Amino acid sequence: MDKFRAFRIDEQDGKITAGFRELGIDDLTDGNAVVRVTHSTINYKDALAATGKGRILRKYPLNGGIDLAGVVESSEDADFQPGTDVLVNGCGLSETVDGGYSQYARLDSKSLVPVPDGLSCAEAMQIGTAGYTAALAIHRMEQNSQAPSQGPIVVTGATGGVGSVAIDMLAGRGYEVAAVTGKASEEAYLRSIGAQQILLRDAIDFGKRPMEKAQWAGAIDNLGGDYLTWLTRTVQYGGNIASIGLAASHELNTTVMPFILRAVCLLGINSVETPHDLRRAVWARIGGDLKPQHLDTIGNRTISFDELPDAFQAYIDGTVTGRTIVEIAAEGLDDE
Repeated sequence: MDKFRAFRIDEQDGKITAGFRELGIDDLTDGNAVVRVTHSTINYKDALAATGKGRILRKYPLNGGIDLAGVVESSEDADFQPGTDVLVNGCGLSETVDGGYSQYARLDSKSLVPVPDGLSCAEAMQIGTAGYTAALAIHRMEQNSQAPSQGPIVVTGATGGVGSVAIDMLAGRGYEVAAVTGKASEEAYLRSIGAQQILLRDAIDFGKRPMEKAQWAGAIDNLGGDYLTWLTRTVQYGGNIASIGLAASHELNTTVMPFILRAVCLLGINSVETPHDLRRAVWARIGGDLKPQHLDTIGNRTISFDELPDAFQAYIDGTVTGRTIVEIAAEGLDDE
């Protein structure tokens, strides 16, 4: 191959610029495996990076996209032979190494995960970092003895990618799920993917006491701030709160009382730096007992690579429900 297309993010005079560029393999960050990318996806972090609304990249320039799936083109690692379907999420993509918005990616093979049996590359990206993060949260909660018999799990930021897949996965595991959302119009969507209770954000009484009436056996929180504080007050004895996001605020104002008197556990979920063995174990569960049952409902938008630049603003505006898949086809290359 000579040249291929990539959506590249750069910084010039303190201002973020982004757009399609023609690159060669030697323009990419180092790696011992080359992957022909077939699919990627859009996450909130991708939108922040591409629009300059958040400082996601730690070096410039880099190709955007914190997710990718595709086929190994060449590899120096015997565990990943050419023709193998693989995926990568996190692992520094679009932060310290070139990401998935490119027809080809050169990567450290240690970041590659075989696409689980029963999933295609497209389905892997319907799940993507958002679904992986949800699965990692559930995996960590269950390692810490969470079980459906203990009662309902509440999910904040329910219509987003992480929230949507978390609801689907939890319901598939037999949990009763309560969804917290600011979008009253999405009740039918949330119920269709497994939510049994719908709580509107504006109607929540956060309370003022260190501990309020225990309502939840556990929680997956995408918002932070007052919502996470409320969860610490209302999760029952021995419950787990998986803290994933800070869409509302990065601050947490609470007391130690729920953690001592109710033995509540606050679990931090980092999808970027997950150890490789744990990452592969969680993806294996995603292809198995945590496989979402409503992927075509959650990931019902597919766009072409050309449409990518116009898709980010909706994520910044908070108007997106579910997941968006980006088809990245290796077409128009000089050697084809």
